[in-house]
Amino acid sequence: MRTEKTREGIRVRDISSLSLPQTLDCGQCFRWKTDSEGNWCGVVKGVYRKIRQEEDGITILGADETEFSEIWLDYFDFSRDYDALKKDFSANEMIGAACEFAPGIRVLHQEPWEAFITFIISQNNNIARIKGIVERLCIAFGEEIEEGVYAFPTAERLAAEPCESFAKIGCGYRAEYISSAAKEVYNKSLVLEELMTAPLNEARERLLKVHGVGPKVADCVLLYGLGRAERCPADVWMKRVIAALGGEMPPCVTEYAGIAQQFLFHYARNFPEKFVGIK
Repeated sequence: MRTEKTREGIRVRDISSLSLPQTLDCGQCFRWKTDSEGNWCGVVKGVYRKIRQEEDGITILGADETEFSEIWLDYFDFSRDYDALKKDFSANEMIGAACEFAPGIRVLHQEPWEAFITFIISQNNNIARIKGIVERLCIAFGEEIEEGVYAFPTAERLAAEPCESFAKIGCGYRAEYISSAAKEVYNKSLVLEELMTAPLNEARERLLKVHGVGPKVADCVLLYGLGRAERCPADVWMKRVIAALGGEMPPCVTEYAGIAQQFLFHYARNFPEKFVGIK
């Protein structure tokens, strides 16, 4: 990987594996969208940026070297060798096919708080509807960064709202869960960042104590928000995939089951016929 400052921003070249469409639209995040020029537009850590796909990498428009090192290097998991991971994963035929189908997927390192709330919203929901609810949540309670663009709302802001406020923007029964989660984080009875280094089972059990958080949401928060690459969230799609794999993830994924899962999840959603009748 090479980076250079241009008049437009930071250009990242020689990236072995990064497709913005495959990474930002594969079901792991919910705030990115494309503009009329094909740029991907989103907010990370309160910073709004447009990112353009290039033949040999990406350009983060408006960014500088400091911002890249403080936000984007970690967010896109650039320090990890995805080519080596995919080579290992391909020891299994199905995972190899999933990697070949979407070789540009990377697992993002999202902000823990945002991942926590967005995956609470995600339960029993489809991706289009999740994106709509998250967008309305940001508009209603987030700080405006620039005209029409809002940061993800803070725990303090959401903790001050009654459940009815979340129900009004379409959260349904999840309104109660959002309210409870926000209060725990704001009151510091739950410190998400501490779970990044806590023993994995302890971190998972702590998340499961939050009202409305089940195993799938807990594993999504661990993987996408807390960087626990060994966790493999199991929704309906992944339960079918794991059944097709013989009941468990194969040894070739070792401690990176969560990353392998992302390739498999995207593959299963695009080729559902391969998993018909598998429960």
